[in-house]
Amino acid sequence: MGQEKFVSLILKSQFQTVRVLLPSFFGSRKTNAFDPFSLDIRDPFEDLFSYYTVNAPASTREKSAFVNARIDWKETPEAHVFRADLPGLGKAEVRVEVEEGRILQISGERSEEDEGKNDKWHRIERSSGKFVRRFRLPRNAKMDQVKASMENGVLTVTVPKDEEKKLEVKAIDISG
Repeated sequence: MGQEKFVSLILKSQFQTVRVLLPSFFGSRKTNAFDPFSLDIRDPFEDLFSYYTVNAPASTREKSAFVNARIDWKETPEAHVFRADLPGLGKAEVRVEVEEGRILQISGERSEEDEGKNDKWHRIERSSGKFVRRFRLPRNAKMDQVKASMENGVLTVTVPKDEEKKLEVKAIDISG
């Protein structure tokens, strides 16, 4: 490996490390790096080998394209609402789970089509593979009332919120 390519690889790796640590600065819309609930739980090693994936043969890249499912998280006065674009997946291929520690996990898998002995593929553009996304929900999430629905390739997960408790303010008389 030439020295220039080695230096390029090191710089790219450092940039990816920063991007993983501060994902809201590099991509997703309407996120705030300083809001602990706007960042989903990211695997720090997720992009570690992306250099090899980017430079891998087309078939490898295409298989990995499905891994990064895009999910929006919106908070309304009544609930936290997640919407995931999962084109081509049915309910049977998607899982929504709630874990201890107020973790919402959305995962799925799209299988490769079976190749017949006499089949000749001219182009493969649809991706296959697995994805897992995890989100830590705030304390006001009612984890026992999570609902999910899927329509036209869009998964909607609704997590109701507890009513905000208004703090009782008591005036204190000042003596003297």
